[in-house]
Amino acid sequence: MATDSVQVIQKPIAPQWILLIAILLPGMGQVFNNAPKRGFFMVCFMIILGLITFNLAQANISMVGKLAGGIFIYAISILDAYYWAKYRKEFFKRNG
Repeated sequence: MATDSVQVIQKPIAPQWILLIAILLPGMGQVFNNAPKRGFFMVCFMIILGLITFNLAQANISMVGKLAGGIFIYAISILDAYYWAKYRKEFFKRNG
């Protein structure tokens, strides 16, 4: 006997909330956008590039400069989470 499986699409979280979550908790914006692997890799790259720039920076560079690689990926992850949330909201509006 064949059963038809129906996949229910849940309404996505508002992009503004995703933006706030992504700012406060790095990588969690992607998790709330149903992309946990993407969030994990964003956090890994933040840590790795932060450590690389920290170790390669000269002693007289500010802490922001020493962590510039990690901060750069942090900024990209915030934008990524927000734009994916906007995309998911539009997709749900058209198909939900």
